[in-house]
Amino acid sequence: MSKNIITILIFLIGINQLKSQDAGQIVIGTIHSLKSDILNEDREYWINLPDSYNDKESSYKRYPILVILDGNIHFKAISGIVNYMSSDSYRNGRIPEMIVVAIQNVDRRRDYTPDKIITVRENNSGGGDLFLSFLEDELLPELDKNFRTSPYRILFGHSLGGLLATHAYMKEKTLFNSFIAVDPSFGTWDSETMDKKLDALTEQPFKRFIYIATANWGKRNIRNRDRHIRFYESLNSKYKGKLPAKLEYFENEDHSSVPIIAFHNGISTIFEGYGISYRDVEDKEQLIQHFHSLSERLSWDFPPPEYLVNQLGYRMLQSVNSKDQSNALDFFILNVKNYPKSSNSFDSLGEAQETLGNTQKAIENYKKSLELNPDNEHAKMKIKELSKNE
Repeated sequence: MSKNIITILIFLIGINQLKSQDAGQIVIGTIHSLKSDILNEDREYWINLPDSYNDKESSYKRYPILVILDGNIHFKAISGIVNYMSSDSYRNGRIPEMIVVAIQNVDRRRDYTPDKIITVRENNSGGGDLFLSFLEDELLPELDKNFRTSPYRILFGHSLGGLLATHAYMKEKTLFNSFIAVDPSFGTWDSETMDKKLDALTEQPFKRFIYIATANWGKRNIRNRDRHIRFYESLNSKYKGKLPAKLEYFENEDHSSVPIIAFHNGISTIFEGYGISYRDVEDKEQLIQHFHSLSERLSWDFPPPEYLVNQLGYRMLQSVNSKDQSNALDFFILNVKNYPKSSNSFDSLGEAQETLGNTQKAIENYKKSLELNPDNEHAKMKIKELSKNE
């Protein structure tokens, strides 16, 4: 069973999280431990929750999961990037808010290598599939039990972690939907080994998205870079249509400097189009089609974000054009359909109905908003005010 051991207290400029009572300290996450029967050991993981997670009005929300390998190295930086790119506080919204889960290392050579490596001295490599079983059969169910998760999961790995992420992507079955493999160590995947793995591919991996980053090591790493290119091109040749994948080469970054910029580019690539500006939306049909295309590419249903649809609705509602005001109703109704447990969506629909003179419908929606959030003072006031005029 997972238990909260201790709160991580660190300084991290730019993360807008809850401040503790001690001046100057910022809480960005919590440390947990899980007894793994599969690995026969205790495994520690760190959790960073989205800004909105503990807001009462957002209690209906469920969040995708980002799992970070080598979590002790990447947790602080990636949590900050995710927070900045997703939080309403920064009006960015380029990616969905998500729960960041950082796995701490015990034996990365054992855990991150999918194949047994033959060396002169005995080694314990080749435990990658066992470690993936721990992630999928023990850790993810534990997270689903204790947090408000949605079953869309992203796996991030660098170096040997990138090798394991690529291996997981290629498997017939996995609970992960997207992968960011940063400068994966393909050293043991010679042409023959890679061909065997590629020949064994089914159609399942092509329903997932993979981003591969390659760093510039100069002459020392030409073979590894060439393996990345060969792997990507082989995937592309096997898939009919536009491959849901991207390979990016970072000429000015080396193996150690590439993870953070690659994560930013990788997560941006996965959710390309998610952060569409309200200024670029012409009507409801265009908006629905835009997110339908994104959902098809990621093989998962991502409806238009609630805040974006609300923004579009209010922009039209405040227009002097009566047709725009009438069309505004479509956006608020769309939000209620997509987010039926959101008090705010019904409150906004109530405002729209009130503005358009539909008093009874406005009252009905304010009442629904109040049912979902009994502390909604705005809805209370409006019900009282409009009921007097009925």
